[in-house]
Amino acid sequence: MIKNIPGILHTNSNNFFLLAGPCAIESEDMAMRIAEQVVKITNKLEIPYIFKGSYRKANRSRIDSFAGIGDEKALKILGKIKQEFGVPTVTDFHSAEEAAMAAEYVDILQVPAFLCRQTDILVAAANTGKVVNIKKGQFLSPDAMLFAVNKVKDSGNDKVMITDRGTTFGYHDLIVDYRGIPAMREMNVPVILDITHSLQQPNQSSGVTGGKPELIETIAKAGIAVGADGIFIETHFDPANAKSDGANMLHLDNLENLLTKLVKIRQTIVQL
Repeated sequence: MIKNIPGILHTNSNNFFLLAGPCAIESEDMAMRIAEQVVKITNKLEIPYIFKGSYRKANRSRIDSFAGIGDEKALKILGKIKQEFGVPTVTDFHSAEEAAMAAEYVDILQVPAFLCRQTDILVAAANTGKVVNIKKGQFLSPDAMLFAVNKVKDSGNDKVMITDRGTTFGYHDLIVDYRGIPAMREMNVPVILDITHSLQQPNQSSGVTGGKPELIETIAKAGIAVGADGIFIETHFDPANAKSDGANMLHLDNLENLLTKLVKIRQTIVQL
C-alpha cells in the first residue's frame, strides 16, 4: 500500500501514484489537452493522479528563455484543471513570498531542488497547510533530506513528500542512486522518483538543457522495482516544440504504454 498523502490521496491501492504534466503552463489549451489525456489513462489503469505544471520557471540558464505566461494567469489554469477534472494539482514556487499566492490555487506546493535547504521557503510552504513536496537537491545525500522534512514538520505541517531528481555527476550529467529511495522512505513520508528531470543534461554550452529521453522507461522501471511510492513525469504532445525542458520529456503518446508496464511491475513487487 502506498503511503497516503493526507488531504490529497486517500487510497488503499497497491499502485504507485503519478505526478505528470508539462514543465510549464504554456497556454490553457495545451494544459487542458494534456490533463484530459492523462486523466483518461490513469483512470483506465487505476493510478492515483496529480496534475503538474509550473506557473513560472525561475531557474533558467539564459535570460531569453521562456519563463511563463504570467503568474496569475497560469495559476488560474491550474485551478481550472482541478475543478474540471477533479484531480489534485502541484506547482513549484520560488520564494517565501510566493507560497501563499500559489497555495490559493493548488493542493501541493513543490520546493525546487536548488532551494530545498532554504529554511524560509520550507517554513512558508508549511504555514500554508498544503502538502509540501520537497525536491532533493542534486548536491545532497538522501539522508540529508531528513533535515528538510523536519523543518516542515517542526513548523506544524506533517504533510510532506520527497522527490528524488538525480544527483550531480560531473558538470553535465546526473545519476540516480536507487539506494536513496528506501533510505528516504525510512523518514515515513511518500517518496517519489522524478524520471524525466533525472535524465537532464544541465549546463550545456548552448544554455539550453539537454536530456536522454530514450532512458525514461529504464529509469522508471528501476524506480518502481525499488519501491518508489510515486513517479514524476513531464510530458507533452510536442516535446520538440515545448517551451521548457522539451529535451528530456516523454511524448504524451507514449505515456499509456509506459504506465501499463510500470503497473505490471508494481503488481509483481507487491506479491513478493
